[in-house]
Amino acid sequence: MGIRDRLQPPARPALRSRKTRGNRSSVSSIHGEAMSAENVTHGNSPGLAGTALAAMGVVFGDIGTSPLYTMKEVFGGHHPLPIDSDSVLGILSLVFWALTITVSLKYVLFIMRADNKGEGGIMALTALALRTANASPRVLWMLSALGIFGAALFYGDAVITPAMSVLAAVEGLEVVAPQLEAYVLPITVAILVLLFVFQRHGTAAVGALFGPLMLFWFATLGALGLWNVIQHPHVLLAINPWYALSFIVEHQGLAFLALGSVVLAITGGEALYADMGHFGRRSIKWAWFACVFPLLYLNYLGQGALILADSTAVENPFFLMAPSELLRVPLVLLATVATVIASQAVISGAFSLTSQAMQLGYCPRIRVKFTSEREKGQIYVPNINWLLLAAVIVVVLGFRSSSNLASAYGIAVTLTMMIDTLLAFVVVRALWHWSWPRAALFLVFFRSRRHCLLLGQRDQDP
Repeated sequence: MGIRDRLQPPARPALRSRKTRGNRSSVSSIHGEAMSAENVTHGNSPGLAGTALAAMGVVFGDIGTSPLYTMKEVFGGHHPLPIDSDSVLGILSLVFWALTITVSLKYVLFIMRADNKGEGGIMALTALALRTANASPRVLWMLSALGIFGAALFYGDAVITPAMSVLAAVEGLEVVAPQLEAYVLPITVAILVLLFVFQRHGTAAVGALFGPLMLFWFATLGALGLWNVIQHPHVLLAINPWYALSFIVEHQGLAFLALGSVVLAITGGEALYADMGHFGRRSIKWAWFACVFPLLYLNYLGQGALILADSTAVENPFFLMAPSELLRVPLVLLATVATVIASQAVISGAFSLTSQAMQLGYCPRIRVKFTSEREKGQIYVPNINWLLLAAVIVVVLGFRSSSNLASAYGIAVTLTMMIDTLLAFVVVRALWHWSWPRAALFLVFFRSRRHCLLLGQRDQDP
C-alpha cells in the first residue's frame, strides 16, 4: 500500500439503527470485522456552554495544573534564578507571552483550523501534509516519518504527564505535614490506577464528571492569584513584553536556562489540538479565552507576588499561596483531583492518536470502543490504556519526584510542538496556498521559539 493510499480511512459500514437502553454505547472491534454502533439519540445536543464545560474536564486539565510546578522549578529547581523584582517580572512576562503566542495564537487560533474530518492531533496533521500535490515518494516518506516520530513523542507525553502532575499534587502533603513524605509514592500509584480503570466509561462520562470540578479548580486558581496580587499589584506590569526582553538581555545565561522551566507553563497546549475531535474547535476556543487563560495567568501573577514578598516560598509557592494553613489540606486534595483530570487530557489524546494511526495504516488494528452516542471522536482503546498505566507506574517509581521529571517532561512537549510547526508549514504552503514568504515567516517565528525552549530544556538536565 502506498503512502497516499493510507490517507483515506477504511470505509465504515452504515450504522444500524435500533432502540437503546440507558446510555451504554456499543463496542466495536477493529479486526477486519464490520463495525457497529448504537444509533445516535435524537435529543437536543448540548449547547456551547455545556460542551465548553465538558471540554474543561478533558482538554484543559494538563495545562491547567502547570502552576503546581512551573514557578517552583524556575526559582527552586536545579538551576534556580535569583529572587529579585527584575527576575520575577521577567519570568512572569515570559510565561504570559509563551501562553499567548504558543497556545492562543499557534494552537487555538491557527493549528486547530487544520482538522482532518473534525479530528486533530499529530496524525491528523500528518494526513493533511501527505496530501501535498506532486510530492516525490521521498518527501512523502519523510513527512510520514516525521509524523510517526511526533506520535511517539506524544505517547511519551501521555506517560510523563500523569506521573508528573499527580506527583506534584501529592507532594503538597510534604508542605502540610513533612512526616507524610514516605506516603507520596504509594498514594500517587493508587490514584493513577483508579484513573486508568475509570477510562472504560469514556470521555463523555469523564467530561460530565470532571467539567464542573475543573471549573471550580480554575476559579480557585484565580482566587488564590487575586488574593496575592492585591497584596503586590505591581506584578501586573509583567504583561508588558519589555520585562521579558530586558530579562533575557541582562541575564543571558540564566535566561537561557530559565526557558527550560518556562516551557512547563505551556505543557498541555498540544493536547488542545489532540483532543479537538472530542469536543470541537469552537468549544475549546471559548473555554480557553473566556475562562482558562485569564484565571491561569492570574495564578502565576499571584505566585510571583508571593515570591517577592517571601523568598522562602519558592519551596512550593503554589500551596503556600493559601492565606491560611487550614486551607492547605483542602488545596492538596483539590490539586490531586485536578491532576487526575490533567492526565485525562493526554490519555484521551492518546486514544484519538491510536485511532487515527490505524486509519492511516501505521498501527495494527486493535479493539476500539465508541463511548458516546453523539460524538464519534469519543473512544476508548483498552490495549493502549493498560500499556500507558504500566509505563506511568514505572516512571513514577523510577523518577520518584516531580522535579526529577521536569526536564524530560519539557523535552517531550517541546519536540512535539516543533514537529507540529513543521507539518503545519507544509499544510499552509501546499494546501492553503500561502506564499513562500508568508509560510517561511510562520515557520521561522514559531520554530525559533521552540528551538530556544528545547535548548534550554537540554541544558537544564542535572
